[in-house]
Amino acid sequence: MKNDLSKKWINNLEVLDIAFQPILNIHTGKLFAVEALLRNHEEAGFKSIFSLFDRAYKDGMLYSFDIRLRKKALRKFTEISDYEGIKLFYNLDNRLLEMPNFGQGNTSKLLNLYGIDKHSICFEISERHEIPNSSNMEAILAHYRSEKYCIAIDDFGVGYSGYKLLYDSKPDIIKIDRFFLADINKDVKKKLMARSITHLAIQLGIKVIAEGIETKEELLACRDIGCHFVQGYLVQKPTVNAESIFVEYPHISKILKSERRSTNSDCKIEANLDKKEPFFIDTDLNIIVEYFQKNPEIVVVPVVNSNNEPIGILQESKIKELVYSPYGRSLMLNSSIKKSKLKNIIQPCGITEINCNISTIIELFSNNPESVGIVLTKNSKYFGFLSARAIITIMNEQNLIYAVEQNPLTKLPGNSMIEKYISEVNTSSNPYILCYFDLDNFKAFNDVYGFRNGDRAIQLFADILRKNLSQEFFKAHIGGDDFFVAIECKEDTQEQYISDISEIIRKFADDARGLYSKEDKIAGYLVKNILVLSIEMYQACVLVLSKN
Repeated sequence: MKNDLSKKWINNLEVLDIAFQPILNIHTGKLFAVEALLRNHEEAGFKSIFSLFDRAYKDGMLYSFDIRLRKKALRKFTEISDYEGIKLFYNLDNRLLEMPNFGQGNTSKLLNLYGIDKHSICFEISERHEIPNSSNMEAILAHYRSEKYCIAIDDFGVGYSGYKLLYDSKPDIIKIDRFFLADINKDVKKKLMARSITHLAIQLGIKVIAEGIETKEELLACRDIGCHFVQGYLVQKPTVNAESIFVEYPHISKILKSERRSTNSDCKIEANLDKKEPFFIDTDLNIIVEYFQKNPEIVVVPVVNSNNEPIGILQESKIKELVYSPYGRSLMLNSSIKKSKLKNIIQPCGITEINCNISTIIELFSNNPESVGIVLTKNSKYFGFLSARAIITIMNEQNLIYAVEQNPLTKLPGNSMIEKYISEVNTSSNPYILCYFDLDNFKAFNDVYGFRNGDRAIQLFADILRKNLSQEFFKAHIGGDDFFVAIECKEDTQEQYISDISEIIRKFADDARGLYSKEDKIAGYLVKNILVLSIEMYQACVLVLSKN
């Protein structure tokens, strides 16, 4: 592309610099990508980056300027250690297509110039800012998708197109806006909304980045709802020094490892994982048809790009449907038709990391009635396929273990699960609230009113625990009239959690009075042999265990 920038914009380009901010795998803490961010806009005479691009647009220089900015970003990208194994996220202005000199192939030329693989660049488009022509965003998405570039949507959830973009253009990646993630660990509504966005995206075969993460608690909450990647100040602030970008960030890896629950989930997944070889996106259709003919027992094969990143699945039923169509014979002979048709029959599939929480994998599968399984990655690369049958097997094993370990009367976790929980507390550096409940005077109540009413009292307390303590609390039944409750806490949540537990005591004290006879309620006590016993039937010991 010839040099058609004005001198003013050439000077601006020399003043501007590129900063990088890392994007990490949220399960391992390893580098997945960097986002290129513009710096020194004030030195170039602009109040904001947006005003800089607005001026370039008004001067008719937007596309020419952007192409040279891409060149600058790509050149600096090659200064990052091991850049060949990561992606570069590059922000696009929605108005590029309006420029009269907009053309095709310029990005490919730049990538060839620096020896960068096509799959190493991801074009990022924001839906936050409304533009006069509402079709611009769809058009630019369609253009770069047709050239087989990775596409990401920034600021997802607060823009103008929202879910319509997922339906119309299916990006490869979305970034959940910071609004939904700020203090997500404290805000139930935000957690529900972020979980909903994440799980919908995964079911559509779209990866999710938690953007703007600033605290350890936000990081762990985003990991637990199923996000694939994380970006934010907690990881690293943007840096203009390419040498300050690292392959792994130990402080993030340490958080993830220390907070990972010690279960045998990995073994269950590995035992049921199908590590069949995937198809590459450019595999000839004849080879695929022959493969399914020779392996009739195989009904699903994952598809990956040249970077070994999963992009979907091929189902044997869809291949048959295509080949046996009226134009099937001509299809097999025409290579150009084959490639276009193959692209159309690749089905979206949920994708998550191998060490994702097993309950999240089960939830992702269960929420999609058409799901045939989940593709698993390891450090963002294809690792294997967990079929529907395998997931159901794991679910049944989980349910069986839970049934064996739960208390038969209250259906709450029993002693073995309490022991597991306490062992996790012992390996964590975070403070916890541990609470032991003992129903006072329960033996006397049981003797006077009988075992059936004694069971009613125990079930009443278990129901109060379920209904009045959030899902974050671990609630268990030790046995008899003894119960256990625990929760991880922070300084700003400790007081509220203790208040919630105190409310349990008050609630049970009130509700348990309904279990006594009218005479005993009026008297305020019951008589067993010659002993006079209070009808108050509660006692609790609360321990705040801090390991900071």
